[in-house]
Amino acid sequence: MLTDSYRHKGMRKSLVRIVQEKGIKDKRVLEAMEQVPRHFFFEKAFLEQAYQDKAFPIGEGQTISQPYTVAYQTELLEVQPTDKILEIGTGSGYQCSILLKLTPKVYTIEYNEVLYHKANRQFQLMGLTPHTFLGDGSEGLPQHAPFNKIIVTAGAPIIPKTLLRQLTIGGKLVIPVGDTATQKMLRITRLGEDEFAKEEFDNFKFVPLLGKQGWK
Repeated sequence: MLTDSYRHKGMRKSLVRIVQEKGIKDKRVLEAMEQVPRHFFFEKAFLEQAYQDKAFPIGEGQTISQPYTVAYQTELLEVQPTDKILEIGTGSGYQCSILLKLTPKVYTIEYNEVLYHKANRQFQLMGLTPHTFLGDGSEGLPQHAPFNKIIVTAGAPIIPKTLLRQLTIGGKLVIPVGDTATQKMLRITRLGEDEFAKEEFDNFKFVPLLGKQGWK
């Protein structure tokens, strides 16, 4: 059974303060992080790690992202309450849970079948209802496009053109791009049919994006 104690809520407030001190300003993002119990995504033996500002292994060679990284990407997305969002890389489900606090229309796709089923069980336990898919996230979800926002939670070698084509005009893609050692966070805004604007932000280190448009 999932329980969220006063102690956990206090630890979450402290974590949000740390993230805020590192430069996250969007109040809606900070409120979402305060509302989502990160310890729900951890095995019992590792609960004490849940409210540290660190990434943590979740099995299958993947991690639950560092809270600051989750907040950073979410802030760059500039989510509006009516946005339809595509998340590439469901992972533990934590990032998706944050997004669901900002808009109900979240589509998320996971490459790894074990993590896909685990995340679905987690969403069910938490009473959350994102649209979940198992498959190659680097190809996006063309059958459900267009999306106002797309967030990629794994490091890509290139900006997948398939994802750019699935954005609405005015839509934004937030994606870390680089080699396997380090990636630059990019935000791509679709200005027209074949017109895009690219912004570059800080460097991060993500697990590799797997798939046709990612690392093979």
